[in-house]
Amino acid sequence: MERVAVVGVGMTKQDEHWNKSIRDLSVEAGGVALKDARLEGKDIQALFVGNMSAGRFVGQEHMAALAADQAGLLPIPATRCEAACASGSLAFRKAYLSILSGEYDIVMVGGTEKMTDIKGAGAISALMGAGDQEWESATGLTFTGLYAIMARAYMNKYGLTREELALVPVKNHKHGLNNPYAQFRYEVTVENVINSPLIADPLRLLDCSPLTDGSAAVILASEEAAKRFENPIWVLGSGQASDTLALHNRQSITEIASSQIAARIAYEKSGLKPDDIDVAEVHDCFSIEEILAYEDLGFAERGKGKDLLLNKDTYVGGRIPVNTDGGLKLGHPVGATGIKQIIEIARQLRGNSFNQVKDARIGLTHNIGGTGATALVHIFGKE
Repeated sequence: MERVAVVGVGMTKQDEHWNKSIRDLSVEAGGVALKDARLEGKDIQALFVGNMSAGRFVGQEHMAALAADQAGLLPIPATRCEAACASGSLAFRKAYLSILSGEYDIVMVGGTEKMTDIKGAGAISALMGAGDQEWESATGLTFTGLYAIMARAYMNKYGLTREELALVPVKNHKHGLNNPYAQFRYEVTVENVINSPLIADPLRLLDCSPLTDGSAAVILASEEAAKRFENPIWVLGSGQASDTLALHNRQSITEIASSQIAARIAYEKSGLKPDDIDVAEVHDCFSIEEILAYEDLGFAERGKGKDLLLNKDTYVGGRIPVNTDGGLKLGHPVGATGIKQIIEIARQLRGNSFNQVKDARIGLTHNIGGTGATALVHIFGKE
């Protein structure tokens, strides 16, 4: 079977970009990726763009065509992919499959979102489009509220304490200190987390990912085309799965079935196991989701995810470092999030991350949409 490699990466700072438009951010990230790969726009054969809700956030639909136009990539085919917060990872998977099919040799994948041009309530309303409109958003539920239900159910079932839950943002803020692309670069303590404003019990402000503007881009190449690039990072496995949109229809709300299935597919495709993963970027939109991800991905037994935090296994220097760039907690431009995760894993495997994991050879990304109605897992390796 032919292989596909990541051969170029680029991203903008994750921030509130008051002086840049969504087109500015998209072109900036794509330009950096082209420079990193030492390519020109004429080398790109197709473009896939992950974007959740530019129409709601900035009034701009047709994002893929806009990105291709502004980046000087016309007339190549450009496709927008939407899967809520997993839009970037979905765009990556579609680009990966398009190369495997033999249709293209070199493809650009972008992810972009500008979330701060509307007021907070408007942004929250836009984000709730990723939930069940009739049963969740129409009743006043927000994603903080949905994840709070999941967190409370998990705490009741497995005995997770409020202090233990706070260890997720404590770790991720520590990792983010060295990341110049992170939206927030400061450390927090357990006390800071549990004393921050209550949003939806038991989740506090510092348990929640922020509203973020940002773009990210990677360039993929077929095995033959990748021979011209230095230090390619190979896609070893890719998995995608779905679950019910509404949380109340799930068989369990203390685990994400779609994450488990997507992970199983990716592991099977790669021939690897959870113990083979050296570093991972997982979806931590709220603190509880990172703990669920540990278990859904096979890094810990059900109900034992907190032990990885207590033992500092998921810190840089630990057994399985997770979210070495600070994760979504330090920036979550939803359409770009899956791509920025891939960029961090590519940097880790290249050996030039801001929080380098020693001898990292196998990396994993985990990205979900909504409360897990969509899940994607990708596994990467170096030669």
